[in-house]
Amino acid sequence: QVQLVESGGGLVQVGGSLRLSCAVSGRTYPAYAMGWFRQAPGKERDFVAAIPWSGGDTLYEDSMKGRFTISRDNAKITVYLQMNSLKPEDTAVYYCAATIYGGHLESLEKEYDYWGHGTQVTVSS
Repeated sequence: QVQLVESGGGLVQVGGSLRLSCAVSGRTYPAYAMGWFRQAPGKERDFVAAIPWSGGDTLYEDSMKGRFTISRDNAKITVYLQMNSLKPEDTAVYYCAATIYGGHLESLEKEYDYWGHGTQVTVSS
């Protein structure tokens, strides 16, 4: 079992940047890959990006490639989501999630077993 705590959300102007953090705890965490999802008001939760704890593999939702970057710090057991050139449509609650990693990164919400409580990102125009 793992526990996930997001931080770093807030209010930012269009074109600005934010870096979200997901602090992970639980001794089994290396077995999991980490993902970021987001949920805008009145919409379903959508996949953003995913990364395992080892190797160079990453997975992004196509529309977020180039603006968002997922990374990890194994020493701090923390996963990050760097978000640049933010747009009003990026306004959402951003969630960190964990799924058992079998060598293939997942983008489906149903594949993720553990979730954080989310952090609000609001992009104002």
